Amino acid sequence: MLFTAAPLDRVFFELGPLTVYWYGVIIATGAFLGLYLATREADRLGLKKDLIIDFIVFAIPIAILCARIYYVVFEWERYANGPWTDIFAIWEGGIAIHGAVIGGVLTAIVYAKYRDITFWQIADIIAPSLILGQAIGRWGNFMNQEAHGHEVSSAAYDNFLQYLPDFIMNQMTIDGVMYHPTFLYESVWNILVFAFLLVLRKYNPLRGEVFLSYAITYSIGRFFIEGMRTDSLYAFAGLRQAQLLSVFLIIVAILLIIYRRKIGVKEHYKDVPIPPKKKKKKKKK
Repeated sequence: MLFTAAPLDRVFFELGPLTVYWYGVIIATGAFLGLYLATREADRLGLKKDLIIDFIVFAIPIAILCARIYYVVFEWERYANGPWTDIFAIWEGGIAIHGAVIGGVLTAIVYAKYRDITFWQIADIIAPSLILGQAIGRWGNFMNQEAHGHEVSSAAYDNFLQYLPDFIMNQMTIDGVMYHPTFLYESVWNILVFAFLLVLRKYNPLRGEVFLSYAITYSIGRFFIEGMRTDSLYAFAGLRQAQLLSVFLIIVAILLIIYRRKIGVKEHYKDVPIPPKKKKKKKKK
């Protein structure tokens, strides 16, 4: 149960004054893979690939900015008395996925209005890519030795953790103490959600229900896993912010599914909206 090897190096490579961290490389890998899958799906549905590419160009930087702002706001005491430059040090970790989702949703709402399509269509196409990116991104937390749980008990190790690869448990051993790899638990859960969304969209559900199902299933896993973490952001009265938001998202998503079915939404996932007809210009006599 004792792992003594040195932790994995957080640095991917150094070139003069430039230092690239594994955290950023892993996050970028998840984003690019998600983009690839989303553009392929848009093409399969008969939509232009640039519809998704143009959206991602705006969404990724806004999502990262919102994720960092979200984290800093809830951890303000940590940054209030330190160097102000620490606020921008995202390579040290410290971005909140809920902040990224909020930023992405707001961007999608504005973008959909600009491109004259529905928000739900973009959201449905992006949802599987989003959860896959989250699954991959959690390994950035692994490299930073963060987003872990409480100390591992002998019973937990003997029952199931002993079967994990040694490199995972070694990385989760910090100052001689082994912690639960909650980053791994969430990554595995997210992969299961990703598979579920791929199956769901094959059944051509009502438009919007792929994204709303993502919100429900991801939030269920996040609620329970968050309770195991030692680095949670807290809202008030000792309540974990992510758990409160997860419950809120589950309730809102379920209510939206019920409401949209009640009002008779007829468009399905695979339906491609008919573009508006262009007005014919009158010929000058």
